[in-house]
Amino acid sequence: MTESDSKIKISADIVLANPRGFCAGVDRAIIIVEQALEKFGAPIYVRNEVVHNKFVVDGLRAKGAIFIKELDEIPSGNTVIFSAHGISKAVRLEAEARGLTAYDATCPLVTKVHIEVAKMRQADLEIVMIGHKGHPEVEGTMGQAEVGMYLVETPEDVVKLTVKNPEKLAFVTQTTLSMDDAALVISALTTKFPNIRAPKSEDICYATQNRQDAVKLMAKDCDLVIIVGSPNSSNSNRLREVSERQGVEAYMVDNASYLQAAWLVGKHKIGVSAGASAPEVLVKEVIAQLQQLGANHVEELHGVIESVVFQLPKNLSNAKSTKV
Repeated sequence: MTESDSKIKISADIVLANPRGFCAGVDRAIIIVEQALEKFGAPIYVRNEVVHNKFVVDGLRAKGAIFIKELDEIPSGNTVIFSAHGISKAVRLEAEARGLTAYDATCPLVTKVHIEVAKMRQADLEIVMIGHKGHPEVEGTMGQAEVGMYLVETPEDVVKLTVKNPEKLAFVTQTTLSMDDAALVISALTTKFPNIRAPKSEDICYATQNRQDAVKLMAKDCDLVIIVGSPNSSNSNRLREVSERQGVEAYMVDNASYLQAAWLVGKHKIGVSAGASAPEVLVKEVIAQLQQLGANHVEELHGVIESVVFQLPKNLSNAKSTKV
């Protein structure tokens, strides 16, 4: 926010979506990196961003985590942590071949999808994955099978899709999709392939669903929505889109410094939420910045109480400290 922006004064109330921010999978992934650093000391290598949030990644980097794209960037014999988004079978085998000590921070709900893929392939089914091309979670899930998988993102992709046997087909989804978008693609799939098999349980994770529902509820009474989240966070981007589809202007900010006064002029009720990888401290900074500009009452909406906790990897919990 520029110096001229700071001179602009607004008169608006703030509404907080609930739930918002960290989910159990993100909490678990961050704790895994922190515990590894505590037990073994720096450096600890992490393949890809452990979660998609700049504040979190920068904080872990300051403690000694080194974020890499490819395993050949890691000297043999070191420790690697796989990100919350999951990895392909090939990456796991490469880590073993390089003699790396690996700790898996893959969200258990992503692992559930990987297990589904394995079972579907064992049943000789081809699999359509609904997801965003290039996203680490999609790459990891597609990498659970060497052949027999197709990626679609839109209903238009489904129209162009050709499979070997429409009678032996199933689908899975990326866990952080927009529920509305996924429903459209699933509808297109079931129309084109009436016998396509669905997962035994919903793939879109509880946290993604709860946060989208909360934003839908909040946006009804707002004329502006601010989503706290990094640009590469899929679930944060989906929250912004949920608001826009409600007909409410929405912006995503990495932190309070990204707020623009022009967004706020003439607004009377500003909704604030955060993606599942965005820490609450960033939400508080956004609220403080809005209040500094003149925002008034802050109301936190009631919402689903999340009590999910995921266990840490046993090989990390049981590992003895080697830190000098």
